[in-house]
Amino acid sequence: MYVETYFVLLILPVIYGLPTIVTTTTTARTSTITTVSPRPVTPVILFPGDGGSQIEASLDRLSVLHSWCTQKTKDWFSLWLNLEFLIPGATACFADNMKLLYDPVKRTTFNQPGVSLRVPGFGNTTSIEYMDPSENTFTIYYAKLVDYLVSKKGYSRNSTVRGVPYDFRKAPNEMSEYVHNVVSLIEETYKTNKNERVSLIGHSLGNLYILYILNSQSQAWKDKYIRQFISLGAPYGGAIKTVKLFASGYNLDIVGLNELTMRDEQRAMPSSAFLLPYDSFWSDNEVMVSGPMGNYTVKDYERFFNDINFPDGYLMRQDTEHLIKDLSPPGVEVHCLYGTDVPTPESYVYGPVKKGAQWNDWKPKQTINGQGDGTVNLRSLVGCERWVGKQKAGVKLQGFTKVGHLEMLRDANLINYVSQLLSYGSCLILCLMCSYVSCV
Repeated sequence: MYVETYFVLLILPVIYGLPTIVTTTTTARTSTITTVSPRPVTPVILFPGDGGSQIEASLDRLSVLHSWCTQKTKDWFSLWLNLEFLIPGATACFADNMKLLYDPVKRTTFNQPGVSLRVPGFGNTTSIEYMDPSENTFTIYYAKLVDYLVSKKGYSRNSTVRGVPYDFRKAPNEMSEYVHNVVSLIEETYKTNKNERVSLIGHSLGNLYILYILNSQSQAWKDKYIRQFISLGAPYGGAIKTVKLFASGYNLDIVGLNELTMRDEQRAMPSSAFLLPYDSFWSDNEVMVSGPMGNYTVKDYERFFNDINFPDGYLMRQDTEHLIKDLSPPGVEVHCLYGTDVPTPESYVYGPVKKGAQWNDWKPKQTINGQGDGTVNLRSLVGCERWVGKQKAGVKLQGFTKVGHLEMLRDANLINYVSQLLSYGSCLILCLMCSYVSCV
């Protein structure tokens, strides 16, 4: 008499990298069942986004912007994000120390004379869990996710969960040493975790760095070292909000912070040019900015930068726009997570100003919103869907309603989702199915 076996195989977790569950029932005697013991946790490397890495400074300046600005320091001190600098008077000193200078001949940037900056904590998560070293709750970044993985999932800081902070002011074209160090860290993390492949998790700008790095490696290298790429809030096609940053500045959503005070520093960041909207996502009849001197689309960057009196911005755009513009598939399993249904700027309208005044020295009189996560437009967030069918590895997209761009790193549902993607779990596999089903 044959054994009558009924089983339900939940294969979606296999496809999408979640724990595999197989349920069996029998009416006579049980079939042979093979139990696969849980494997170690998949090691994780976290890539922060724009503003997500702490930066320290040392000063030996010949001159300063204001008499009250510090000219010399004996030791390194916290520059970003130091909340003490975000008060009236101190903000201008802070912005001037953060500001890069651009060489239009060498097409590269450098710090202000007498300003030395460094990014602490490469390889661990210390300087990316909070944006300031005092760990003020206002500046929380990856801390919720890291704490969850450590306390609930058996991870260890600087061992199975690691971080790769960087100088977020710069785009990948100026970060060859960082890229080399990241590749070495991935290989080291793989080896020190018994040859377990590494999961890469990025937020915002960090995802573009991951894509750039993966596209620079061979498929054999990626197959050996990378388990998956988990993308959180990625601006694959840029973001309209960046256009306003160049025009009139961005106050970091801090009430009372003068946007014009921050504008010069923000404009001088090549990463800002890197994050401008791409013509592969926006058409040449979609107006991003409207003002007294005309309308501006993705085809008008040169005129736009000339009209806001910042022609170097166009050069920086030329330096960076090719880095990921073709959006080549990364060649690894991708999970693209993003927030939705949060009003997100799609266009800005600047009004007329007094004679002799610069039109973009004033806030927009109107912001026209569309879909997105409050910072990145939806069409850009789902740019990874262009990889579906273009690579052997799977690509999965998942939206989270009413979850903002930064808030997603604190969202319990999203953190739980990510932790499931990282779980190997244990599998019960019927021996007759072993040819077709495997644990991941």
